[in-house]
Order: sequence, then C-alpha cells, then structure tokens
Amino acid sequence: MNDKKHIIWSNVNLDYDDWKYEMEEYYPELSEEERIEKMYETNNDYLDDDRCNLNIKLNGPILVIADIGRWNGRFSGYKEIESGNISDCLYTDMDYATWYVDKNGDFRCDAIHHDGTNHYLYRIYKDGVSDYQKDRLKEKIYEGTATRADITRITRRLGDEIAKVYGFDIPKQKKNKEMER
Repeated sequence: MNDKKHIIWSNVNLDYDDWKYEMEEYYPELSEEERIEKMYETNNDYLDDDRCNLNIKLNGPILVIADIGRWNGRFSGYKEIESGNISDCLYTDMDYATWYVDKNGDFRCDAIHHDGTNHYLYRIYKDGVSDYQKDRLKEKIYEGTATRADITRITRRLGDEIAKVYGFDIPKQKKNKEMER
C-alpha cells in the first residue's frame, strides 16, 4: 500500500470532467449547470451509502483526536462519539471533507473550512483500558503533548473494520509487547 490512502468519501476537488460521461448519459435533458448540480447531489448520496456500509457498532466510544486549524493557529482537541458506530464518524459541518484509511490503517478525515483545515484521527479504546488511562490520554491530547506511542498504547485503529467492508488490504497491525503478555 505504501503511501496510498484509501478514500472512503470526499467532496474535495470534484471534477465535472470525471463525471461528465455518466451525467450526460443519465440526464441528457439537463443543462450542463444542472448536471453539475446533479453531480454534487449524487456525490452526497454516496456519503449516505457509505454511512450504511459503515454501520458498524464497536464495543465502546470512538475517540476523535483533532488537529484544528483556526485563523489564529493550530490547536489540539478531542471528542468521543458515544455511539461507538463508525458511520457516526461520517458527519461534519465543514465546507469540504475527505474520509480515508491511511497507510497505517488509521481512519482519518481532512475537513476544510474558511479558516483552514482540521485533521481528525478516529480510534477505539482497547479492551481493559482504565478510565484513568483514558483521561490521561485526553489530557495529553488537549495539552498538545500526546505522542503516537501514547495513542497506540491504549487505542486501536478502525481501518481493519473498514477494509473488510470495502475489500482493500492494509498492513497488519504490529503487536506491541503489552498485547503479547
């Protein structure tokens, strides 16, 4: 897979030339402007399809780790998706978004808005993680001091579940020493 990312859904840089043949075939009675509008509608329908495809309930809340781009700089943050359902990750009030599984098997989103771009990483807590460990990780995220090791120590990636749905391969997860015990 190398540096390749598997895009789940995006409305960034839609190019009518990529859709033109299909739009003209199915909607010959529409003007080009109307077909372009139809392209956006169709793409949004695909997001609904992806929400159905990823209606996967996990065994706890999903931790969303955010690198937020604002007019006055970048900030770290987090939230939890209490439902634990992967489909609930596919919502945003940003202008543009791309959800994808990266080369490490992490589920991510790049969301563009008028002030900049937000980057989200979606993870699920590993079984047996204490509330103290969860709270400490969230403190580190908020402070901007959480490392990749801090995150992977108590959470696991979501890409494995997503890859099963869409049929693509991702690298095997490395077993850390704590998991082997």
